[in-house]
Amino acid sequence: MMKVATITLNTAYDLVGRLDRINLGTVNAVETLGLFPAGKGINVAKVLNDLNIPVCVGGFLGKENQKDFEHMFASLKLEDKFQRVDGKTRINVKLTETDGDVTDFNFSGYQITPQDWQSFVANSLEYCQQFDLIAICGSIPKGISPKAFSDWLTQLTDLNIKVILDTNKTALTAGLDAKPWLIKPNQHELEELIGHELPDLSAIKQAAEVIRNKGIANVVVSLGAEGSLWLSDEGNIIACPPKCENIVSTVGAGDSMVAGLIYGLVNQLSQQDTLAFASAVSAWAVSQSNVGVTNPDLLKPILEKVEMTSI
Repeated sequence: MMKVATITLNTAYDLVGRLDRINLGTVNAVETLGLFPAGKGINVAKVLNDLNIPVCVGGFLGKENQKDFEHMFASLKLEDKFQRVDGKTRINVKLTETDGDVTDFNFSGYQITPQDWQSFVANSLEYCQQFDLIAICGSIPKGISPKAFSDWLTQLTDLNIKVILDTNKTALTAGLDAKPWLIKPNQHELEELIGHELPDLSAIKQAAEVIRNKGIANVVVSLGAEGSLWLSDEGNIIACPPKCENIVSTVGAGDSMVAGLIYGLVNQLSQQDTLAFASAVSAWAVSQSNVGVTNPDLLKPILEKVEMTSI
């Protein structure tokens, strides 16, 4: 079995809530759905753990509020390679409105010193050699430049490890220079990469092909409720999951898709079956407040309704 690790450089506590509609400049009553130790790579690891895929987790944690993370790692038996740094892990407030729109309020957390980064690069390049697939997920914290991030990512890819990159903005732009094996932008992130709006599927596919031509073997574009598109040498396919009738929170849906992709790769599923499974996991994610798959059997009826198309 492929050995899998996730790296989250900018971990967070996610405070997740739900309300009918955000009204600016006034008091909003919010239904609290939970406060969860999180970060995109940690979310991926939680889903993989539920799917019986062993995972190692790494990145940075603030020393001042690490206890809930450590408790979660121990309870889920996740191998902990996190580097502790001075300061606190940040809090992200994520509010989901009735129509499914999510508004994020991301607060500041720890700042990475040059010494922190130097130590992390050396340690991660050493332990990552044990793994076949590494998922680098989320934003980069203060103190790490896009250039430093890209240089580290290049060193990882030079180790012939399959690197999955799920980030955005300057980190995604810089990360492309390292030619990761797979990237998973959503439509908005792809538009930022290309520099203009993508009004339809044809434009999205064309933009994804431009990115592929930069040396990225696999480009998976998340299209929200419309599904996802995967371009690779194996073929170009679209997956459309069934519509969720009861959206609780879309927080973690993208991370769940990354976990589903990794599950398919670890189990040597075909490209079509991998994307179909990832789409089912992502569709399931929006029906709950926390990230994870408490009962994998519940994925089966969703998976049966995922529509696959070659383009």
